[in-house]
Amino acid sequence: MDDTGVTEDRVLGGRVRLRQRLDGYRAGMDAALLAAACDALPGQRVIEAGCGVGGALLAAATRRPGAIFQGVERDSAAASLAVENAALNELADRVAIAQGDVEAGFRALGLPAFDAVMTNPPFFDDPNALRAPAPAKSGAWMADGGLAAWTGFCLKAVREGGTITIIHRADRLADILDALAPKAGSFRIRPVAPFADAPAKRVIVRAIKTGKAPLVLLPPLVLHDREGGKHSAAAEAILRGEAALDW
Repeated sequence: MDDTGVTEDRVLGGRVRLRQRLDGYRAGMDAALLAAACDALPGQRVIEAGCGVGGALLAAATRRPGAIFQGVERDSAAASLAVENAALNELADRVAIAQGDVEAGFRALGLPAFDAVMTNPPFFDDPNALRAPAPAKSGAWMADGGLAAWTGFCLKAVREGGTITIIHRADRLADILDALAPKAGSFRIRPVAPFADAPAKRVIVRAIKTGKAPLVLLPPLVLHDREGGKHSAAAEAILRGEAALDW
């Protein structure tokens, strides 16, 4: 790939090298939190729907060295960078990338069901809900088939008893639960708040396919301190790969 407009960044406390485009969607806190929420055991298979350049996928693979990972990304440029990044981090033996469209459904990939799926779906499915993003970022921000297409993919992607982990806007929590509830349960919800005295802006939802346990609302993760620190101690530990998000 042409290196023009591509930067190489370090994430997870410098343990992961990540090549990503300056004008495209760039992995940030949401990707770090999604990776930290992955608790795959050795030998388990994990798929990420919409992996982009591999920000969450490669961090999760680094955190969970015994697990096998598969990324799916429809944007060819991002998928190519994800392949490069897997090789750059010497993870190509455990991380595979498929170019494919989540909205075409899981069966279109021709893959057997996984033990876990994780995803950070596009945050908007109504083009009138926000100012049009830059063309290079539109696929990451706008879900043509809506949130239902992404939850539908997740439900098909995992075996019975498999886990589904989604990070999304807090105001879409009811929609996420409603979409997953017909075939999944045992919900555990982690609110993510910018400050201790502010409403949550994100939620991380964990569900189990065919799970029946009662819903659990977990303590929130607070990202910043009012005293001026860039990140709270808990958030900083997650970003550096020193802590995970327990379920």
